[in-house]
Amino acid sequence: MKKNLPFIVVLIAFKSLSQSSDETTLKTIFDEALKNGQAYEMLEPLTQHIGPRLSGSQGAADAVEWSRRVMKDYNFDSVWLQPVMVPHWVRGQKEIGRILNSKKKIDVHICALGGAVGTGPQGATGRVIEVKNFKELAELGVENIQGKIIFFNRPMDPTEINTFDAYGGAVNQRSSGASEAAKYGAIAVIVRSMGLNKEEDYPHTGAMNYAPGLAKIPAVAISTKDADLLSELSKKNKELQFYMETHCETLEDAPSFNVVGEIKGSEYSDEIILVSGHLDSWDLAEGAQDDGAGCVQAIEALRLLKAIGYKPRHTIRAVMFMNEENGARGGAKYAELSIQNKENPIVAIESDRGGFTPRGFTMSGPENAKAKIKNWKYLFEPYGLTDFEQEGGGTDIEPLFDRGVLVIGYLPDSQRYFDFHHAPTDTLDKVNRRELELGAASMAALIFLIDHYGLQ
Repeated sequence: MKKNLPFIVVLIAFKSLSQSSDETTLKTIFDEALKNGQAYEMLEPLTQHIGPRLSGSQGAADAVEWSRRVMKDYNFDSVWLQPVMVPHWVRGQKEIGRILNSKKKIDVHICALGGAVGTGPQGATGRVIEVKNFKELAELGVENIQGKIIFFNRPMDPTEINTFDAYGGAVNQRSSGASEAAKYGAIAVIVRSMGLNKEEDYPHTGAMNYAPGLAKIPAVAISTKDADLLSELSKKNKELQFYMETHCETLEDAPSFNVVGEIKGSEYSDEIILVSGHLDSWDLAEGAQDDGAGCVQAIEALRLLKAIGYKPRHTIRAVMFMNEENGARGGAKYAELSIQNKENPIVAIESDRGGFTPRGFTMSGPENAKAKIKNWKYLFEPYGLTDFEQEGGGTDIEPLFDRGVLVIGYLPDSQRYFDFHHAPTDTLDKVNRRELELGAASMAALIFLIDHYGLQ
């Protein structure tokens, strides 16, 4: 035992020096972000000058060129575009929603759901039938639904601490409600907005899908405040009517691009560490939290490593995906090209939960890789990141998970996210500069540790 003592002492000393060095590097990254961070400066032109960036729109095309130019200006080793065909849905002129209560007409706040068909100028009028879920819908049957407008009014559960769990418990009425109602002959659907604030007077849009073989009927979201009003009035008047007018339509698929920038690795250049956000946003606002924040954080993570003089061993790649909101074609195309080009991604990180205060990272993939990252938790705790236990990665990097790649989601505080998600309120003034920069530093720090130590 005594013969091994010097070796043990040296090992302990080496481990101590390594920990000290890691702590110093992380502090250097966070200091650079908080003193000289540029994520917020990047976000300003993306949101204020370009604005909404729905797939197929001019805004989306402008965002592609913006991100290409930004990464070139930061002197990334390579910057290129990956062509991808995307859906092209347009909202058209502003929607009209009106409760017809006897002789009184009450205007309410609605918006068409993404991908929905429009009513056209003639609009759609029908008696309102309120349901909370698909089971209630089926119990009513064709005899009670045919020719009516179905009102899905299941709120997000306010008692869920994790607001994404609350969202998950309510969102199927938005995504599938129109087709479920069409099975029984409904002429249109109204869906309570995916928001937790009952006093919101603005609607949240979001993607919906039509099931093959069923009629495509108009679908709109209604603000939570007006949803409560509609529910109250429909209970008092069983013959209550509703009028909606929407002018949305789906055009031919449009050409677009993912935008990729990378810093080449010095030792393992064929092994790729990916960090990402999605360029597209819904058309009601500027897409600041969803997902302008994720895009600038991904770019800033690479800039931070360059700024502190770090030379990566692996290739580090920032990807701005296109079409996460209504098709996820950018993520699918990236994965397809990755296989085609025989690339070797070792980890993929996504930021798509807003630019709020860092709380940790979600992870899905090989258990040994997850365990290694959890061992670094103590390094992140001084910066407020303590949650490393949740599963998950992100929509755009999910195809890489299917190949066995570790996928990681940046996890900020979620309490305010659904005040802005897919809503007109998703604007630059809702983003806190310091929180945004802390998120970028958190991802840069994780990239450093993965690059330095690997995941084996």
